Amino acid sequence: MNTVPMSRFQSHMDHALAEARAAAARGEVPVGAVVIGPDGAVLASAGNRTRELLDPSAHAEVLAIRAACAALGQPVLVGCDLYVTLEPCPACAMVISAARIARLYYGADDAKSGGVDHGPRIYTHPQAHHKPEVYAGLAEADCARLLRDFFAERRNIPQG
Repeated sequence: MNTVPMSRFQSHMDHALAEARAAAARGEVPVGAVVIGPDGAVLASAGNRTRELLDPSAHAEVLAIRAACAALGQPVLVGCDLYVTLEPCPACAMVISAARIARLYYGADDAKSGGVDHGPRIYTHPQAHHKPEVYAGLAEADCARLLRDFFAERRNIPQG
């Protein structure tokens, strides 16, 4: 795990959090993702849509990567960054690798279902042909609170 580089660094986690909040409003698990091009421009963003699309692969990361590839007209995103509010699951981690994302920034750890710094740690395996730089903990408290509040509301547990 790396620390976030501060020279010329501009976080796009607020945009990812906005996508996560929109996902929550749709009844989806609140995860948001944003793909940033090599020039620093937003290429695509998405929130989870697994329930809406009846598609277990419609995770925020996958949807944002698909849209960014379509926007660039290419199957890889060399030099691009991905911001996501939750540590990617193993399947999303492999999609990130296949897309050749340069840097992955994520907010909250996912000790239960994560695939980057928890669980199978996809980028440590020889089958991961591309390993992005990983920066964890960006806006971690906000990302974790959004998830915690979402699930507490589903369970009708008062937060305080």
